[in-house]
Amino acid sequence: MPGTSTTAVHGDRDVHPSRAVARPIYQTATFAAEDAETFAQVAVDRRGHDFYTRYGNPNHAQVAAVVAELEHVEAALVTASGMAALTTAVLALVSAGDHVIGQRSTYGGTASVLQNLLPRLGIATSVVDQTDPEAFERALTPQTRLILVESPSNPLLQLTDLRRVAELAAAHDVLTMADNTFATPLNQRPADFGIDLVWHSATKYLNGHTDVSAGVLGGSAALLDRVWDVGVLTGAVLGPFDAWLLLRGLRTLPLRMPRHNANGQALAEALAEHPAVTRVHYPGLAGHPQHELARSQLSGSGGVLAVEFTGGFEAADAFLGQLRYARRSASLGGVESLAVHPAAMWRGMLSEEQIAASGVPLGLVRVAAGVEDTADLVADVLAAADAVGRKFGEQR
Repeated sequence: MPGTSTTAVHGDRDVHPSRAVARPIYQTATFAAEDAETFAQVAVDRRGHDFYTRYGNPNHAQVAAVVAELEHVEAALVTASGMAALTTAVLALVSAGDHVIGQRSTYGGTASVLQNLLPRLGIATSVVDQTDPEAFERALTPQTRLILVESPSNPLLQLTDLRRVAELAAAHDVLTMADNTFATPLNQRPADFGIDLVWHSATKYLNGHTDVSAGVLGGSAALLDRVWDVGVLTGAVLGPFDAWLLLRGLRTLPLRMPRHNANGQALAEALAEHPAVTRVHYPGLAGHPQHELARSQLSGSGGVLAVEFTGGFEAADAFLGQLRYARRSASLGGVESLAVHPAAMWRGMLSEEQIAASGVPLGLVRVAAGVEDTADLVADVLAAADAVGRKFGEQR
């Protein structure tokens, strides 16, 4: 099997081959057929790519081929966003009367699907502490059909034991889906641990340039055919040009991730020793409570870390205001560093009680390290932390 860099560059070579070295953009809504028999066939082909772009497009197929090979899965689907990948899959796999298990520390959009969308459709949900593998077993019911996990989680960087969850689910004939956005297939492949489906916000690391909103879902062809049937109806389609940009970003994923890993590790180690910082959440740190699981499950800890400041909400806000390189912005995974204060972002949507219930401290900042020079980023965050310490006092 070729290496990851070779796969990223050549994994789609047999999908719509062309004499063009750079893949063409198939900027078309529909495709013509030579005869009635061919037209009738392409109209019903699941996961096809030459009938109608809502059904599929050559640029979609090229991205899917590369992601499937990188993730060690049989096939993949491209969607308009990571949330489109999640919701389309969930709607395809569960029905009214079923039960879905999620985890407490998870991306806000996933949490909203569990707390708001699925109950409206008559689907019961439970959320568990993902750091306790037995919690998933305790939450099982005869109606459980799906377990949703995310590891590392957003924004607390907590881990889920993917192998144990997959084994538990298989023993009870329950499907599993893992959000692999933070890790990417360069650091972790959930399918290798027995997870049935893996999804990404491809907006993040897979694209890597903060100029595309996209999602990808990978797994067996049989499961993806079920998802495709629903996706055709919901229309969560990615435009051909965006798919082409995503493919271009994928080409350099194996080059970018080692720098993201190195920068994340360096920032976590530097800030963990700073007196203005209460705690750094990063699985690559020896002090992370799940560090041993990280060593067995991850080949790299990624570029995202969460930092808690002793001065609380105001200190976190002041830290962001002092940063030179990391912009105050949502999202992550691009070549540039970004940082966000979750409690500030949520203040317009949630009460302080709801924010507290989320388990995310008011003084927490999520830093997404880009691919800038490591020394520059470390110097920048330490200078910002020094400023916070002078203003709010340095305590440990």
